[in-house]
Amino acid sequence: MMTQMITDRSLYMREGRVGLLLVHGLGGTPTELKSIARAHADAGFSVHCCQLAGHCGSEADLMASRWQDWAASVETGYERLRQDCDIIFVGGLSMGAILALGLARRRADRIAGLVLYAPTLWYDGWSIPRFSFLLRMFIRTPMARRWRFVERHPYGVKDERMRGIVLKAMLANTDEAGHLSTPAPVIQQFWLLVDDILPDLPKIGVPTFIAHARADDLSSLKNAVHIQNHLGGIVETLILDDSYHLITIDKQRDLLCERSIAFVASYAGRQRRLEQAAKSRQSVAIAAE
Repeated sequence: MMTQMITDRSLYMREGRVGLLLVHGLGGTPTELKSIARAHADAGFSVHCCQLAGHCGSEADLMASRWQDWAASVETGYERLRQDCDIIFVGGLSMGAILALGLARRRADRIAGLVLYAPTLWYDGWSIPRFSFLLRMFIRTPMARRWRFVERHPYGVKDERMRGIVLKAMLANTDEAGHLSTPAPVIQQFWLLVDDILPDLPKIGVPTFIAHARADDLSSLKNAVHIQNHLGGIVETLILDDSYHLITIDKQRDLLCERSIAFVASYAGRQRRLEQAAKSRQSVAIAAE
């Protein structure tokens, strides 16, 4: 049970009939996607940045949620966007990208494509403490369950000005900036989510765009490479050379927006052509009867 009334920080930008559902990261908020959401909306796409269960509230709220609750939030976001859109893409940042993969697995016939920003299967970036891998072995012990993953310099951001803004917001403990630390039980829920999706990556065959920073401080490039190698469909990849983990707000966010928008526009057009061809074949078949 949640401990307080959580503010709804989700974002909805209604534009065209092509929609993009975006999912924020673990302990994050929809605000981390606001810039890229606005860019896609300006390009004519409807965009919904949903808010995950337990997020944008207290640490107790976050700990009371489970990965299935997060997945349910994504389903709810999809249903909301589907009311306005005929073609839907889904994507996310960090853990949000993994939740997007889960939705594409469940809605294989309804999702036109995926946009995955810094997808995270493992926290193995260069800023992660070397002993962190031990946590998974001892997670059920009382000592391990009291452990917290505390954000460290550079806080996922290479742009110094933006880093200062993010750090100030996190230290102020506002529900727009997310948490500065993540309790071990929440990390365990993340692991369970990853364990659920990993075996099914080859079953996900929708076109996919992956963007990842070469010097990602939280999740190494290995994450993007693994997903690229195991997905069952076409994959386009962008490797950023001047960003850290939070690529949606970092130095190369404009390049990221440009490539992401181009991907969505291209495959939305392809989907429209396929639908029109199917209707034409149906019309011919009816006329021949």
